[in-house]
Amino acid sequence: MSTTTTSTASTRTLAPVWLMALALVAVAANLRTAIASVPPLARTIAEDLDLSNAWMGALTTLPVLCMGLFAPVAQRLGARIGAALSVEVAVVCVGLGTLCRLAGSHVWALYLGTFVAGVGIAIGGTLLPRLVKALFPPERAGLVTGLYMFAMMGGAAASSALAVPLQGWLGSWQASLASWSVIALVGTLAWAPVAARAARHRSANPPADEGGHGLPWRHPTAWLVAGYLTVQSFEFYSCLAWIAPSYVDRGWSPGTAGYLLSVFSAAQLISGLVAPALTDRIHDHRALLMPAAVLGLLGLLGLLLAPESGAWVWVTLLGLGQGAAFALGLVLLVDYSATPAGSGRLAAMAFFVSYTVASFGPASMGAVRDLTHGFHATWLVLATLMVVQAGLVLLMRPGRARTP
Repeated sequence: MSTTTTSTASTRTLAPVWLMALALVAVAANLRTAIASVPPLARTIAEDLDLSNAWMGALTTLPVLCMGLFAPVAQRLGARIGAALSVEVAVVCVGLGTLCRLAGSHVWALYLGTFVAGVGIAIGGTLLPRLVKALFPPERAGLVTGLYMFAMMGGAAASSALAVPLQGWLGSWQASLASWSVIALVGTLAWAPVAARAARHRSANPPADEGGHGLPWRHPTAWLVAGYLTVQSFEFYSCLAWIAPSYVDRGWSPGTAGYLLSVFSAAQLISGLVAPALTDRIHDHRALLMPAAVLGLLGLLGLLLAPESGAWVWVTLLGLGQGAAFALGLVLLVDYSATPAGSGRLAAMAFFVSYTVASFGPASMGAVRDLTHGFHATWLVLATLMVVQAGLVLLMRPGRARTP
């Protein structure tokens, strides 16, 4: 048995599997709230601060850009102090950044808080696939990925649905956005025992050299995964940013549009949990990836061709497709890597490429909306990208070479 394999097996004794899974879920619940809580309040924020659609798109873009640019930093931080302790730092950053939005009447505070939260999301999101591979048995990787995907999308659904009601209950949109720091506090406390035990384990068992810390830039499989996640993430964050505002433009109330966005996120709860769990039994993941792309395409075509007549149906189909597509992408980060450290390197590269490109999605789609005075062109662009996503899925055959 190799040193890496022995070390990986020993880390699985840090705590009962169920306890580590619960802690992981508490952390994952924080990885989308800072982003998803903004769109239902977009018009209110824009009017209060006199921001254009492009600048409001940038408010969603900023954390996604951080998720890309700081992914390699997250991988190096994990190599230096350990992935578990790095995730604890990540949740603290999310909490502080979200709390900073309480001073959001100052534009600089709103964007600074968003930046800090984005850094935390980048660190946590990059390292969770590595922790899944390190802390849980291989035959449970899909199920655990589905659980933390469920928590991630659950946080997104709740923050979308409650953004406007919280504004009324707490008295301001600033307080509504900042209130999600409470969830970050829960995640910080839940993960602290795992981080502490992992730090003690790391101190007693210094990690062996796992082949360096370079990212797999020359590996074809790494570029395939990165390309897939780039297209999927561009679509997802563009939809997340503009579904609610597009219906507010059609005369819907912000609250109802927020509920529509929460349905989009809630649908991802179902597919994001079920699809990864099925990968533990279905060897050829294309059998799951292709239906996800088809569902997403149907949802976008509905938004394009019949936005009013079936809005709730279209966002449900789109959410089912996007939830499965992203969750399966996380499984690919585990399956297409040879070791936990390799999974971290693959995630760092894939997230750096995908989120950096995807970060331009909300702002660019906002600019398209400003230029065309409507969202018809936005849904057309995103539907075309969904066809590209389906093309990339065809290349993901079983047995592809794993990244080191």
